[in-house]
Amino acid sequence: MSAVMENIIGDKAKPAERAHAANEAQAAPAAAPASPQPPKRKLSGGAVFMRIAPPVLGVAVLVLVWQIIAMKNSSFPTPWVTLREALNMFSDPFYRNSPNDQGIGWNVLASLQRVGMGFGLAAAVGIPLGFAIGRVQFLSAMFGPIISLLKPVSPLAWLPIGLLVFKSANPAAIWSIFICSIWPMIINTAVGVQRVPQDYMNVARVLNLSEWKILTRILFPSVLPYMLTGVRLSIGTAWLVIVAAEMLTGGVGIGFWVWDEWNNLNVPHIIIAIVVIGVVGLVLEQALVALARAFTYEQVGN
Repeated sequence: MSAVMENIIGDKAKPAERAHAANEAQAAPAAAPASPQPPKRKLSGGAVFMRIAPPVLGVAVLVLVWQIIAMKNSSFPTPWVTLREALNMFSDPFYRNSPNDQGIGWNVLASLQRVGMGFGLAAAVGIPLGFAIGRVQFLSAMFGPIISLLKPVSPLAWLPIGLLVFKSANPAAIWSIFICSIWPMIINTAVGVQRVPQDYMNVARVLNLSEWKILTRILFPSVLPYMLTGVRLSIGTAWLVIVAAEMLTGGVGIGFWVWDEWNNLNVPHIIIAIVVIGVVGLVLEQALVALARAFTYEQVGN
């Protein structure tokens, strides 16, 4: 956090103060050399086993339960049958025979495009609004009851409103993603602004910093961990919503593809789609976790 304070006072320090600080630094005794970092220890065989064995065991238990269910219910596909269908499906995931007969790759890309548009619009609106709500007490009191009222509403409840306003399924689905993604970003960003140490704001007031410098030198570095947490929550919610929204609106998309396969009673394809949805959601979340670790403090990665 000291880096934030350095940003605040860096441009305002007077030459005389800098010279005085330099003289004090020369008069001070030399600091003791830093102790060398201990070499990283290699993982022992037991540690490697404990890292690999639990996930493998968990997958094995899942496959075993799956096999038992398939043995009890003949309409449920076995893991081997599903694996063969998956190999056949992913041998050509981007085929296109007609608008309603396309590979799973095109459906995933269509869903990601909708998520990207709705999520991007939510970030463009929600993050600045979160800064404003956290910075201005009047806006916090003004928007607080509205956010508390609308945040618990199911995202799919907004879908009919989107269909009524936009008269089309695609923008209605994007609208549903937007309205469900915006709340975590507003709330987390506003909380981050409100938790900026008051000492920082007092220093900014003494130095007579402009609002722009307060935003860029104090608020943004301090709020970034909270903001990225809201982004992570929003992207997970957006990916959940798009599947359900596409089941209702139709068209090209992974949600519509799952519903279409159910209408065809193709259960192996439904199971494969569930795995694909989970993998894509995991990749999106881990990408944002990596972004948070790269640009924020260590505690954000936890």
